Amino acid sequence: MKVLIIEDEAPAFRRLQKLLTEIDPSIEIVEVLDGVKDTVQWLNAHETPDLIFMDIQLNDGISFEIFDQAEVKKPVIFTTAFDEYMLKAFRVNSIDYLLKPIKQSELQRSLDKYRTLKAQLSNEPLSQPNIQELVKNIQFGQIKYKSRFLVKMGEKMMSVETEHIACFQANNGLVYLVSQSAKRYVIDMTLDEIMKELDPEKFYRVNRQFVLCYHCIAAVHKYGKSQLLVEACLPIEEQIIVSSEKASAFKQWLG
Repeated sequence: MKVLIIEDEAPAFRRLQKLLTEIDPSIEIVEVLDGVKDTVQWLNAHETPDLIFMDIQLNDGISFEIFDQAEVKKPVIFTTAFDEYMLKAFRVNSIDYLLKPIKQSELQRSLDKYRTLKAQLSNEPLSQPNIQELVKNIQFGQIKYKSRFLVKMGEKMMSVETEHIACFQANNGLVYLVSQSAKRYVIDMTLDEIMKELDPEKFYRVNRQFVLCYHCIAAVHKYGKSQLLVEACLPIEEQIIVSSEKASAFKQWLG
């Protein structure tokens, strides 16, 4: 298998290279690129390899700009430290979205998805519509989101259906699940772990403290120069602020 890596951080590239070698020594890294401009030039001049690993924030822009300037003919696995781009990633040729630091088990799962896609493409003409349709089938056919979460109530435990959740909040070293009826339960998961189990069309990590369900959002207001203030449908004491870096992606997620 030939892969292209688009990554502007040397430690991240070295880790990915090490994990790929451990999983499958036959994988060949044909090139490593670190910017939008260089990647567009390379794609326009070379045959696309079997699989592309792509960071999102590159040294000269956001990697989604690549799709506007070059034809990306093969599946992409995004590797990034930011979860707010997940929904946008699945609108292009993405078969997975790995959060840094990448774990070997998660990388193995992504490669398994790729092999499933390759098997389905083996008897199909290699065209962009076919690739995008099969990628879509893999994304939504294999990803299963949690339908309920186990929470603590004193010495007891109970399950809360995901459809009844308003938000998750990290506060003073604990993580709480807040229901749509404003009940708060301690949950033994980090917000990073929780985000991997949620449908990114319904839940969004607005900052380090909150993961919100779209049902929980009553309104969004401008705050300061370029931040946003989220007004929740239920009483929450803390202000929910979206940073200027996340504001654009958050508004796009809202539709």
